[in-house]
Amino acid sequence: MRKDKKQVIGDEIGDEQIKLFLDFEPVDATSPSLHKLIKAYRGLRIDDFERFLTFFVAAGLDLDGKDEHGNDFVALIKDQRNAAEYIELIAKARG
Repeated sequence: MRKDKKQVIGDEIGDEQIKLFLDFEPVDATSPSLHKLIKAYRGLRIDDFERFLTFFVAAGLDLDGKDEHGNDFVALIKDQRNAAEYIELIAKARG
């Protein structure tokens, strides 16, 4: 595969499927906004996560939601392998 082409695994998903990630609710003291971000991070490819953030912000959800330990999304993922791309998307979504 050429270096300038990203490998796509699986079928493209539609907006309605992406919006389903807005329905997840936490079972602990984690903020509902943070819980939704984490679920989307774990379940969506980077391009789909970027689309999700558009719906997330439009729904008035909080990009800075925290868990019971005071950690936000960036703090929770910063040590993971592909975190930089996701952190960049969060910064972009903040404006």
